Amino acid sequence: LVGFVPGLGWDCVAGWLDIENFTSLDPIGAGYEGWVIDVDGLSGTRNNASQIADEVAALPEGQSGRKLILLGYSKGTPDVLQFLVDYPVVAKDVVAVVSIAGAVGGSPLSYDATQNQAELLKLVPRSECDEGDGKAVESLRPDRRLAWLEENELPGHIAYYSVITYPDPDRVSFGLRYSWRELSKTDSRNDAQLLFYDQVIPGSTVIALPNADHWAMAVPVKRSHKFIGATFVNENDYPREAFLEAVVRYVKEALSPQ
Repeated sequence: LVGFVPGLGWDCVAGWLDIENFTSLDPIGAGYEGWVIDVDGLSGTRNNASQIADEVAALPEGQSGRKLILLGYSKGTPDVLQFLVDYPVVAKDVVAVVSIAGAVGGSPLSYDATQNQAELLKLVPRSECDEGDGKAVESLRPDRRLAWLEENELPGHIAYYSVITYPDPDRVSFGLRYSWRELSKTDSRNDAQLLFYDQVIPGSTVIALPNADHWAMAVPVKRSHKFIGATFVNENDYPREAFLEAVVRYVKEALSPQ
């Protein structure tokens, strides 16, 4: 059973992207069941950890008790880590966590961003998000994330994996080039939202370094918006479903007894 926890603003843009069964792995032959765990796109990690706990605890009969792999994308990764620490009983069936371009160490971009700017996502057509608890941007600040990692010990019975998005400069979409340049003042090894080392769960196994920017990894703009995909988000092609299948297969084999 695979649960996907999306990043900041996902419920604001999911309708506009016209996404259905984003993490459904069965159609591509993986033989796993996946679903998107609903969290507030504009709320902080503690709020979203509670929502993850509610969904996992409410799994229907036949699903409850199955081994669970959690995939966290962007801010979804710290949401998942907060869940593991705050709700250990509910998380007892979690066997693996995969950070996919996860904001484990936060993003320096969040220091100059505001929650009001994030709330502009509510204006996206077909948006279903609200202001939440207003702590999304704050929870992505590196000082907050690093302090959290120092103060909290992750459960030892879970296997941790990290996928680091690390694009060549010509694989960064036009709309992300400004943020890529800003982060490059610190380190050019970034995906236009996160520095490469801030995507790693401490003690995890790094399993992939996709040549894709932050949005290309999980936000399929080009599929439903051809013009924007050809201009503003022009490097958005990525075989996401095949990649997710490869990740889940890798994790399952790594956890299987030899």
